[in-house]
Amino acid sequence: MKAIGKFFFKLVRTIVVIYAILFAVFYWDLDGKFLYYIWEPLMVKRFDNMKRDDTLKTPYTMKENVE
Repeated sequence: MKAIGKFFFKLVRTIVVIYAILFAVFYWDLDGKFLYYIWEPLMVKRFDNMKRDDTLKTPYTMKENVE
């Protein structure tokens, strides 16, 4: 019976810790701040520097048939 009590206490403690972490993340909008201040600048830096073909220089005969 004592082992069940220890397991139940550890389970409840784990759930409380996870709930507290999730509460803090969503209360202070840490996920949105991460996306805005860290993720978006990284993606802008990556995709703005990609080499792209100039579509205006493609000959008309090379374009796809839309039929």
